Amino acid sequence: MTHAMLKGSNVPLDATAVRAVLRWTPGTGVPDVDASALLLGASGRVRSDEDFVFYNQPRHPSGSVRRLPKRSVPEGLTDTIEADLTALDPSVDQVVIAASCDEAAFGMVRDLRISLYDAASADGDPLAVFDVRAETGEETAIICGELYRRGEGWKFRAVAQGYPTGLIGLATAFGISVDDTEAADDPEAEAAPAAPAPEPSAPDPHATVQHQQPAYGYPQPTTAPGPTYGYPQPSTAPGPAYGYPQPTTAPQPAYGYPQPAAAPAYGYPQPAAGAAPAADPNFVLPPQGPQFLRS
Repeated sequence: MTHAMLKGSNVPLDATAVRAVLRWTPGTGVPDVDASALLLGASGRVRSDEDFVFYNQPRHPSGSVRRLPKRSVPEGLTDTIEADLTALDPSVDQVVIAASCDEAAFGMVRDLRISLYDAASADGDPLAVFDVRAETGEETAIICGELYRRGEGWKFRAVAQGYPTGLIGLATAFGISVDDTEAADDPEAEAAPAAPAPEPSAPDPHATVQHQQPAYGYPQPTTAPGPTYGYPQPSTAPGPAYGYPQPTTAPQPAYGYPQPAAAPAYGYPQPAAGAAPAADPNFVLPPQGPQFLRS
C-alpha cells in the first residue's frame, strides 16, 4: 500500500533497504536537480566529513548509503539515494534526503516528488510518496524527507524545509563546511555547491569538508542568526537600572549625623592627642590686689 504523505507526517518502514527517488518534470527554464544525503548522529549533526553523500562523493565509505545515476523516465527525470538500513552504523540516527539546484531556485522546478521504494523490489509500488513544494520559491536546497530510527525499526518523515543558501548552506547547517577557494584556479572544475551570489561561479571539484561543532535544535538556514527583531539585546555587561540612582564606590554618610573625622593628610605625621594633666592639690590663687577689693 502506498502512503500519500503530507508535510510533517511519518510512516513506519518494514524494508531493510530503501531507495528514495526524486522526480521532477524538465523543461525550458527548469534547473537540474541533484539528490544528496547526510548521515546524522544523536546530536543531529554529521559525525565526520564522510557523512555527506552528494555528486562529488557519491558513496559513503561504509557502502550503506550511495547516490545512483540519474535516469530519464516517462514521468520526467530522477535522481536516487539508496540506503541499506541494516548496514548503517548504530551511531547513525538519521539519514536526511535533500535536493539542490544551482541554475535557478526551486520556484522554477515543476512536479518535484520524492517516492520511497523497498530496494528489494524497486519495480513495485512505492511505500510512500510526498509532493515537495517550495514555500517561498527562493529555495536552492530543500530537505525532502528523512529516515530516522524509532526503537528497533525505522520511519520516514516528510519534511520539505527549504534553504535559500543552496547545498553549502544546508550542509553547513548540519556541521559541514565546503572549501571552494581553489575553484577559481581550476578551469575544469565541476559544478559544486556555492553560496548565493549575483553571478554563479564554478566551485572546486576537490572541495574538502570540515567537521564543525554541533548546535542545539534543528539546523536553520542562516549560519549565525542575528538578534530577535524588535527587541533590544543585552550588552556584554548590563548597565544599571534606568531611573534609579546607583550606589557609589563608597556610600555617603547619612545627613544630620556626626561624620567620621577626615583621614590625616598623606605624607605628614599628625599630632597625637595628649592626656589632660592631673589637678595639683596644693594649688592656691595668688593674693588679690587692691583693684580686686571692694571699697
